[in-house]
Amino acid sequence: MQRILIFGNSGSGKTSLSRRLRAENSLTNLDLDTIAWDKPGVRKDVDESLQLLQDFIDKSPNWIIEGCYGSLIQYATKYCTELIFLNPGIEKCLENNLKRPFEPHKFSSLEEQNEKLKFLQEWVQNYENRDDEYSLKGHREIFESFQGSKKEIHS
Repeated sequence: MQRILIFGNSGSGKTSLSRRLRAENSLTNLDLDTIAWDKPGVRKDVDESLQLLQDFIDKSPNWIIEGCYGSLIQYATKYCTELIFLNPGIEKCLENNLKRPFEPHKFSSLEEQNEKLKFLQEWVQNYENRDDEYSLKGHREIFESFQGSKKEIHS
């Protein structure tokens, strides 16, 4: 059984790494954005997201889950066989976000996605200063407390 949990800041490379590992290992993928939001800017109730996460875990023996949501990541740690914390630094995340392709599962158009880019970049810029479930502090706590197989990737 292979269950990989990838997390980090927006732009850290979670989706790219999960695509590569999914292809190499024939794993089912869950992007936590798809269960965390009703629509851009409107977060689902956390209990609803947790139930959707549990449903995915129950139905998928081998998977990759990726995202930045500390509460959902923390919940999934009890099921994963490997934890990967992507932490390439703020500048690399900002650079990656500028290269981000259109994400139709998040936005109705490329124009809408581009309109949100300034907010995203400001949010990413504050990763080290925030004190929420999406912050470096929150992610570091998850990584440090996990007792299984884990790695932190800086590049």
